[in-house]
Amino acid sequence: MKPDTAKIELPVIGAVWYPNKAYGLEALPLKEQVLFTNVTVWTNEKEGIVQNADVLIGNGKIAAIGKNLSRAGVKVIDGTGKHLTAGIIDEHSHIAVSNDVNECSHAVTSEVRIGDVIDPDDINIYRQLSGGVTSAQLLHGSCNPIGGQSAIVKLRWGQSAEKMKFENAPGFIKFALGENVKQSNWGDDFRIRYPQSRMGVEQVYVDAFTRAKEYEKQLLGWKADSNGKSTPKRDLRLEALVEIMNKKRFITCHSYQQGEINMLLHVADSLGFKINTFTHILEGYKVADKMKVHGVGASSFSDWWGYKYEVIEAIPYNGAILHAVGVTVAYNSDDAEMARRLNQEAAKAVKYGGVSEEEALKFVTLNPAKLLHIDDKVGSIKVGKDADVVLWNGNPLSVYSKVLQTYIDGICYYDIDRDLKLRTTISLERNRILKKMIAEKTKGVSGELKKPTFHVQKLHHCINEE
Repeated sequence: MKPDTAKIELPVIGAVWYPNKAYGLEALPLKEQVLFTNVTVWTNEKEGIVQNADVLIGNGKIAAIGKNLSRAGVKVIDGTGKHLTAGIIDEHSHIAVSNDVNECSHAVTSEVRIGDVIDPDDINIYRQLSGGVTSAQLLHGSCNPIGGQSAIVKLRWGQSAEKMKFENAPGFIKFALGENVKQSNWGDDFRIRYPQSRMGVEQVYVDAFTRAKEYEKQLLGWKADSNGKSTPKRDLRLEALVEIMNKKRFITCHSYQQGEINMLLHVADSLGFKINTFTHILEGYKVADKMKVHGVGASSFSDWWGYKYEVIEAIPYNGAILHAVGVTVAYNSDDAEMARRLNQEAAKAVKYGGVSEEEALKFVTLNPAKLLHIDDKVGSIKVGKDADVVLWNGNPLSVYSKVLQTYIDGICYYDIDRDLKLRTTISLERNRILKKMIAEKTKGVSGELKKPTFHVQKLHHCINEE
């Protein structure tokens, strides 16, 4: 037989991006040595805000801070009229989570882990980089008194789920109080699971930690006298609570009302564990003194209230009052859109309560780093810390300021000029695909043509029932 010499028309395949979607990059960005010159530096350290300074980043770290630093062999960025800050850290986020954020089947689900379901292709990662966010705590939802384990990540756009994880970050877990956990507004289909009242919520905590104490005794007893005895049955649910009691895992607790905050503080003191952070904490101003004594921090909204009854007594001065008492205060998003503008949320602390601009910026940089126990690595501009920095075209607390560049570990993951070029690339790729679809439909193909399918992204919050 003669070989078939007919020309085979090969399909045109689009370029592969990282991630392979809109705003993906043709190649993963690399670490750079960059010198920012003559820039206003918000150090978040004892030096405060330093004018006309130079900052050198290299090998993923902040290498030097000073004036007239050597320009030899480094990329130089003129920072005249610009501001350099530490990367913004969102203590309470639900982006980059596959499917849902809630495991609502039981009142205690401390065995489930957000770290197992990270979605590194979520477009909100890129959008938040454009707002200067470099790290976030991805939290389980709030449908359980004791929810799942969280994941602390760096927003390394284009990297895998595992490479997004913040290296050696401490373990955290989500607790919750209020209307969500007792299923107040879930409708008649949710009247089976315990608890259904605030009394029940308190008892869930008491029962769970009592069981955890007994479980730990069994483990310790086995280790002390394990002569040929079989290993005790492992309980991942109780294991996480034992970690809390041993200060190896830390609690972020969804909270609103004064009475419940007092309740959990009392339960924690009685059973010998600590609350690390009350998040939302919109009535924190009522119990700031007790929070200070317990040593718990606050991660609040700046001025969100009125979206359900239990937030009726929220006030925008909450953060400033807590800060004045000496509680470590952060402002968080709990919302994919708000997270892009956390710098503006921080600015509201200046308006509501007269917090200084320098301290207000800490509400979204150094303070959340402290709450997450990662302030030895991020949260301020200090030699030796990770080069997670943001270059702004103006005062970072101004509504008019834009992010020019966002660096994580000395890698530029967002650049405003590159962003404009990406928009052109995206438009060309869209047109290429549309032309290909039209051509296929026009020439006709064997078999049935399929209409394109669409996936509408669901933006997660603490509780998603719809």
